[in-house]
Amino acid sequence: MATPQAADVPEEQRLGPVVRRREQIQPGTTDQRLLDTKSDSSWVHTDPWRVMRIQSEFVEGFGALAELGSAISVFGSARTGPESFEYQTGVELGKALVEAGFAVITGGGPGAMEAANKGAREAGGVSVGLGIELPFEQGLNRHVDIGVNFRYFFVRKTMFVKYAQGFVVLPGGLGTLDELFEALTLVQTRKVTRFPIVLFGREYWSGLVDWLRDTVVAQGKCAAKDLLLFHVTDDVEEAVALVTKETEPRRHPGPGPAVAIGS
Repeated sequence: MATPQAADVPEEQRLGPVVRRREQIQPGTTDQRLLDTKSDSSWVHTDPWRVMRIQSEFVEGFGALAELGSAISVFGSARTGPESFEYQTGVELGKALVEAGFAVITGGGPGAMEAANKGAREAGGVSVGLGIELPFEQGLNRHVDIGVNFRYFFVRKTMFVKYAQGFVVLPGGLGTLDELFEALTLVQTRKVTRFPIVLFGREYWSGLVDWLRDTVVAQGKCAAKDLLLFHVTDDVEEAVALVTKETEPRRHPGPGPAVAIGS
């Protein structure tokens, strides 16, 4: 079959739902570009191909967690030391959430995430880790029973919200704040409903709460009622009661319920 000459270039080209005209018309057809053995592999790095990767991550995440049952997301720092009070609190929290009928989903990393996974596992519950691809590899901690690794933060964060009935936020850094404020925004804008958020550690979070009240609310950047979107506590039992009070645990297919803790 002869190769079309320049004079044969159509005025309009349809590539599936996409229409190209004039200088935007591509040479050849989609099939030709697919079957041309001389083509390079740079196409796998284009945005349309990334969409397929993103879709596959959603499919894998949904498939892995669809039958998880009731879960609570708990976020906290990967830098929390295993001998620290915060780590021991994370272990206690993981146990208490499982005993209340929920599972544990964390970011799957070390520190506070590992602590909550450890507590859930020791209590006989389901311990889930949602990892993320980073320049510095962490890997999933050894207390994770079900693990899913993601390339994209926004896909991972969707899983934390979709498969949890609430969040408990242990002391953490920028990643923890990212997850906290995304959750607060989703609740404030009613993208999710009946979604309790608990900040654990009054001393640690007091500066943030003061700034929200004395600067953000005071300058009219958000409403005073938005401060009611979250609770602050130092007590594990109170944290569990607050985050689970509006949620009826669903039966888990595995040995126990599930709790989510992000990094």
